[in-house]
Amino acid sequence: MSENISVTRLASSTHSAASQPIPSGVSRLATADFFAAALRPVPKVAVFDCDGTLWSGDAGSGFMNWSFNSGLLSREATDWLDERHRAYRRGDVSELTICGEMVQVYDGLRDAEMRAAAAAYFSGHVQKNIFPEMQQLVATLQGLGTEIWAVSSTNHWVIEEGVRRFGIDSGHVLAACVEITHGIVTRRLLDVPTDEGKVASLRRVGVTRPCVVFGNSVHDAAMLATAARPFPVNPSDLLVAESLRRGWPIYFPASVEPPSA
Repeated sequence: MSENISVTRLASSTHSAASQPIPSGVSRLATADFFAAALRPVPKVAVFDCDGTLWSGDAGSGFMNWSFNSGLLSREATDWLDERHRAYRRGDVSELTICGEMVQVYDGLRDAEMRAAAAAYFSGHVQKNIFPEMQQLVATLQGLGTEIWAVSSTNHWVIEEGVRRFGIDSGHVLAACVEITHGIVTRRLLDVPTDEGKVASLRRVGVTRPCVVFGNSVHDAAMLATAARPFPVNPSDLLVAESLRRGWPIYFPASVEPPSA
């Protein structure tokens, strides 16, 4: 196995940005129209997915690769998760399971070490990919008094680090996480918000009918469907198809604007 392992838990057809021209039947919002639709009327509660929605790319798999190549994880852990991901890609391991295992693999490391690693990774590899339009939208909503939540199947260390750039408090982050005991990471899963699990995680904190929801993946579809106003942002091909079926308008930040059909 190569020393520079490339493990990608997210299949391109389900998580990556749209790779095909957008069908003409899909309503695409220009930035001004997107802001108007999201802000009027002013939402009381707004929910954001993170990877692909607040910034481009998948910080979850990116952090995993960085963990392998930086030596944060042992070779044994690296080999184990690489094999698990191969099984995931064959369809033998579910999305929910692999997302959980991508947090459990850090069992035995110190929480402080994980937070420092997440800070180094995000600053060096993801911060440059933040969508300025989404950063502006979040800031505008905060100024209007909207309650904001961030929901992600990526580990909470990376997500909490990332959404600090948006002024979102860690107490309003719902992400994949395990129990921390005496400052040490364990394997006991506490939450893995993906698919219907995102809806369940929000329900546990009392958010059952958010005014607006923003997401980029088909794994956000259930969460988007709970919103009075759903907004697929930088949607994957599968979410574009779902948006066409449901009549959801879609939005692409300038840096990821795809061609029309």
